Amino acid sequence: MSGESGAEPPVRIESVNGSAFSIGGAHHTNTVHHGGPGAAAPGPGELLAAVQELRAALVRLPRGEDRAALDSELDAVAGDLEDADTIRPGLPARLRGALERWAPLIESVSAATALGGLLGSLGG
Repeated sequence: MSGESGAEPPVRIESVNGSAFSIGGAHHTNTVHHGGPGAAAPGPGELLAAVQELRAALVRLPRGEDRAALDSELDAVAGDLEDADTIRPGLPARLRGALERWAPLIESVSAATALGGLLGSLGG
């Protein structure tokens, strides 16, 4: 609904808990929220599931050198997380770096937003 000036009304999001979402796209700000105050950090199983979900979503993207490199990185991370009791130090930073490097490739993939939300809840 437009106001008298023809401007679109502002968008307001009051609260998001236990979710991940992205607003915008190229040349816009993307925002991720996951968990809420006092939410526990994800464990290796939850992080592995998010990595696997992103890998499955990447199948729909054109195959190329960048996607092959990201596939390789995600496979290595998944291998580190399988049967792990804890998330090894440095793994979240490594994964976060991969998402940042290939952001133009995956910015429209909602699974990347969900994985970014989990990494955000791990801090750092």
